[in-house]
Amino acid sequence: MLSQAERDRIAAAIAAAERGTSGEIVVLVAGRAGAYRSVALALALLCGLAVPWPLILATEWSAGWIAVAQALAVLGVLAATLHPRARAAIVPRALKRARAHDAALREFAARGVTRTRARTGILIYLAVAEGHAEIVADHAVVARVPRESWSAAIEALLSGLRRGDAAGGLIAAVERAGAILASEFPGEPDDVDELPNRVIVTD
Repeated sequence: MLSQAERDRIAAAIAAAERGTSGEIVVLVAGRAGAYRSVALALALLCGLAVPWPLILATEWSAGWIAVAQALAVLGVLAATLHPRARAAIVPRALKRARAHDAALREFAARGVTRTRARTGILIYLAVAEGHAEIVADHAVVARVPRESWSAAIEALLSGLRRGDAAGGLIAAVERAGAILASEFPGEPDDVDELPNRVIVTD
């Protein structure tokens, strides 16, 4: 998803943004927020339940042949959705968005973003397959920065993703988020870098 050179550019952007703020920025890029295997299985079972009825009503097939057709329909759907991209294509947008949001919250807790002294960490999360991005902020940031303030940063990220420049979108998001943090949590002489400035990439 990101070359080493792109990861280095994003890490440099994080370091530059954090020089003006006591806040901490963590960037995580996920290939996908979920595997959606249960959706593919549910679709296969629905097809299996639906296939016999038109055959019963419109043909003279025996029960055995109808059962074979039913099994083939289920196997066909399962085979067609073996690839993660094919599975993602049949998942409703609302479910993708919900799954990506849940994944962002889990990663926020798992990646130590809440471990900063002043609780001023944020996670910039991108799920590539879902085309979903969001910023999850710690308590001190939430108390002073309205959720809608991040919209320009998120749009910059998604715009970069849409034009095939995920790294550029992430850098733009980091810069915008850093400016917001700097305005609310300006840097102090004794600030230390509490979280690594690397980009976390997961499958």
